[in-house]
Amino acid sequence: MKKKSQGQGSTGSSQEKPLAILFAASEAAPYAKTGGLGEVVGDLPRYLHAMGHDVRVVLPRYYSIDPDRYGLKLLPGTLVVPMGIIGEMYCGVWEGRLPKSEVPVYFLEHQGLYGRDGIYGVDNVGFMDNDNRYVFLSRAALELPKFLCWQPDILHAHDWHTAAVPVFLNTSYRNDPLVGNAASILTIHNMQYQGNFYPGLMEVLDIGWEYFTFLGLEKDDQVNLLKGGIYHATLLNTVSRGYAREIQTPLYGWGLEGVLQERTADLYGILNGVDYDEWNPATDQYLPATYTADDLSGKLACKRALQRRFGLPELDVPLFGIVSRMVPQKGTDLLAEAIHNMIRLDLQVVVVGNGEPWAHFFFGGMAHRHPDKVGCYIGYDNALAHLVEAGSDFFLMPSAFEPCGLNQMYSLAYGTPPVVRATGGLDDSVENFDESALTGDGFKFWTRSAAALYDTVGWATWTFYNNPQGLAALRKNGMAKRFTWEESACKYDALYREALRRRRGAE
Repeated sequence: MKKKSQGQGSTGSSQEKPLAILFAASEAAPYAKTGGLGEVVGDLPRYLHAMGHDVRVVLPRYYSIDPDRYGLKLLPGTLVVPMGIIGEMYCGVWEGRLPKSEVPVYFLEHQGLYGRDGIYGVDNVGFMDNDNRYVFLSRAALELPKFLCWQPDILHAHDWHTAAVPVFLNTSYRNDPLVGNAASILTIHNMQYQGNFYPGLMEVLDIGWEYFTFLGLEKDDQVNLLKGGIYHATLLNTVSRGYAREIQTPLYGWGLEGVLQERTADLYGILNGVDYDEWNPATDQYLPATYTADDLSGKLACKRALQRRFGLPELDVPLFGIVSRMVPQKGTDLLAEAIHNMIRLDLQVVVVGNGEPWAHFFFGGMAHRHPDKVGCYIGYDNALAHLVEAGSDFFLMPSAFEPCGLNQMYSLAYGTPPVVRATGGLDDSVENFDESALTGDGFKFWTRSAAALYDTVGWATWTFYNNPQGLAALRKNGMAKRFTWEESACKYDALYREALRRRRGAE
């Protein structure tokens, strides 16, 4: 069989039989979401289901997930989950549906593990028992098919939280009559978080200490769940082709680059899609005025509304927006360093997000000291995020690394050229502006420095004032671009079928 390049593959044949696919994840929008992981698990199954696949999702019932609000029903019976030295643990199972679909979602009810505020922790401090919480989720994902009397073809795990799924599948469940023949996919959404825990976790996993080796789950004398998943998954993917290449280098591999290099032939990159029903400036219910690529008058109305929202002067100056977690990964430190020089230019900046406390104080202070230049909102507000995308002239994403990124895709759809550091999915999805050819849809910089960010903001500012034809081309080019979940789902279909061929042999 001819090997496909990373992220490529057939769209899958309509003649091939539908697959039974179980997503195991710690997040799924709208129930629980901290970033792109939740978006993918909330969207991709719907599009796979539309292709004819039997897709189901399992995740914890965090106590922020209200059964009444989402119309969940408690299934009869109790799910028994073996937890090694801890013994058997038990949970109830709630069933719901992903919004706008018939995709079943199963929520694991366990008060001791999930009955608390926060998903992973509180105030940026992780829960002390996150090891048991997510080993339980991984093991429950393999027991759930028995509970449902349903046989999956594919077990699709996401990040370290469910990376033990492929490990279990290749060890304790290899000869299981219901799931043992299933193939596993591990999607890496962020290499930085790996699930490192004390060696004694091997007794909870209960797969045998022979797997606690350099060529298994051991890293720096700890259990590394992501490493185990990388070794054991049938196939691996991440959420852009660029990031698939980057994580095989010391700069982005976070100590696991060698493991990924060993499996480079099994590592794919598939860019996430956008829900254009939600992110469409022509129909966006959150905007004071809608607009299209052919009639941008509504965009100016959105800009004025955004300026008023933050008390900024309603001037015809370039307005730069950012909606982001305030952490170094997102380039918050670069923006903090560059913003003093940026505001010396004739422009405005709007910052929306939350994260590290220092950033809250810093950007809040900037808005207080420079009310005519800087606006700041600490927190996340979905309606405001839509307004920032529509009302800004440019969108800032100075990320240190970005596996995929979604805001740059939203920005393109809203005619808001993104200013991005060329890394991962940002590099894959944004084309640098060519002033002579009037091609491209954004502005890129490569060096991770405040100076590079400032220079690129300066380039965008110059374009705003001096090259109206170029700015119009940037907006038009971006709004013509599409990153559809239909296309991504076809690539996942091909990935699943290749994984089955690998697992079961040529059929």
